[in-house]
Amino acid sequence: MAEESEPAPATPGSIVVGHDGSADAQAALEMAMEMAGKLGRPVLMVRAWSIVTAPRPAAWSAGYVPPFDEFAAAVKEEMLRHAGPVAQKFPDVEISYLPVHAAPLKALVAISRDAYLLVLGTRGRGGLQGMRLGSVSGQCMRHGQCPVLVVRPQT
Repeated sequence: MAEESEPAPATPGSIVVGHDGSADAQAALEMAMEMAGKLGRPVLMVRAWSIVTAPRPAAWSAGYVPPFDEFAAAVKEEMLRHAGPVAQKFPDVEISYLPVHAAPLKALVAISRDAYLLVLGTRGRGGLQGMRLGSVSGQCMRHGQCPVLVVRPQT
């Protein structure tokens, strides 16, 4: 199995958006694309994944574990499905996709090092749950090396 490695930083000046497949991540992607269109910057959509969180590759079946590359390809296919409707709204924005086999915090902080902005969603948990330490968006705000925008879903 491929090991996690330190991802390379995004193109300097780009807008990096973390996307975990949730509705909150879709809101973050839409905001990132809108801002990129206004600012003339490219967007890099990043999804950190593991074998546990990856969608099953087409060749998956009971008793057979497909090669690592097929898991990475399945993650990228899912990213393209999620981004498609948003990307169509912003045809002038350059968007690229990066599935990364790494922990989300580690990947997002490393990739966004030279970025103009890191955009993330939030699951919107209120009260004490929303204040719990260790959330990816909260940790990116603490450890990120570029500005971080956390997008809350419209209510």
